[in-house]
Amino acid sequence: MDIKQTVLELFALKDKHEWLIFKENWFQPDTLGEQVSALSNTATIHDRQYAYIIWGVNVRSHRIVGTTFNQYCEYNGEPYQNYLTRNLSPNINFSFEETKISGKRVVVLVIPAAVELPTSFKEQRFIRVGASKYNLKALPKKEIELFRKLYKRTETIETVPSKYQELTFQKLFSYFGSKGIVLSPKTFIKTLELKTADGKFNIMAQLLSDNSHIPLRVFFFDGKTKDSNLFSIREFGNDCLFYSLELLLRYGDMLNLRQTDEANKIIERKEVPLFDNKAFREAIINAVQHNDWLEGAEPMISVFSDRIEILSRGILAPAQTMEGFFMGESVPVNEKLSEIFLHLHLSERSGRGVPRIAEMYGKEAYSFRENAIVLTIPFEGIKTVSDKKPLSLRRQKIISEMKNNPNITTAELHNILGVSETAVDNNISFLRENKYIERVGSKKAGYWKVL
Repeated sequence: MDIKQTVLELFALKDKHEWLIFKENWFQPDTLGEQVSALSNTATIHDRQYAYIIWGVNVRSHRIVGTTFNQYCEYNGEPYQNYLTRNLSPNINFSFEETKISGKRVVVLVIPAAVELPTSFKEQRFIRVGASKYNLKALPKKEIELFRKLYKRTETIETVPSKYQELTFQKLFSYFGSKGIVLSPKTFIKTLELKTADGKFNIMAQLLSDNSHIPLRVFFFDGKTKDSNLFSIREFGNDCLFYSLELLLRYGDMLNLRQTDEANKIIERKEVPLFDNKAFREAIINAVQHNDWLEGAEPMISVFSDRIEILSRGILAPAQTMEGFFMGESVPVNEKLSEIFLHLHLSERSGRGVPRIAEMYGKEAYSFRENAIVLTIPFEGIKTVSDKKPLSLRRQKIISEMKNNPNITTAELHNILGVSETAVDNNISFLRENKYIERVGSKKAGYWKVL
């Protein structure tokens, strides 16, 4: 890099840029470290290879005046550059360069853009917006934007070619048409981003084609573990992903009408649902749209005698925090596929899915494994010939409180349980429908009777 030529080119820029800072003699050790983090991350957002801090420029007049800044100084008993390197993560190989312009000393800090992970200083990530520096956590939209930029530098279902290139899309057109959306035969490949940069059909095109070569399967075990007998497999697919998903969701509706006697394997009471249907649908849709499809492995749905397990391949998106996940602040793993799901109204922007499931079954219903996320939905409606399945701890607590205080209100249960009143109402509805409790008298003047 010809640093003198670089400075002259940067100096000639008329507009202000978030990835470029001019200073005269300024030096604040920790603030400078934070600026390095901010500039590195900002350079990534702006698709720049480098960001810069240039000393020797008057901030107001933007004239080159020279600088006394000493890049070789010590701080807390060690060379400042060592201190900076030690506190930046990951190592971005910054460099201080020095030159003279019109006889004036100029120092340039060359800061590489973040590549795989955001650049942090003392375990804190920063970003620049305008002329100001912010902690990245304070700007969630910027955080998502940064991770999307980083993620696009890795392989995705849009960038990886499918091993199947003879693909047709008649069913895709039919499905869009059934939703009242017209796809243009001339532009749909570009609009839906179904080809890689070199013109090959990608993994997403394979998923949406007439023959995806990837089915959605439901495995049935007659016990509580995978060591028990696998007595049935239902397969939905090798079809356009949207048709396979619709068939799976309809099958879930049918499955939910049953209440199975674990002892004799007979249908006992059709009117009692095995699980919450909304939670099931949300879980299946989330598993499909956020699945890691790159290895050609589909989500796995396993039905046991006491529960359903819905496994989605892969992990949370890099920008997704655990807190944000349970609050419904979804960050898509497959960005374009999730956009199509929204367009088809298969999913929504409100982010109610995970919070709804967590309220009903608790956060512990989710298990985060090394390469998968598993949601467990218990069959809380099941009754066997000889016994009832034990209630969840939350529902046991509601019954206990009602025994102690038959006049207890939803608001009081909300405070005791620490969940929303909607969650309390949902659990009370379940207990009433399954004859654990009943309401005696009116809503205002009555009381709860535990059966």
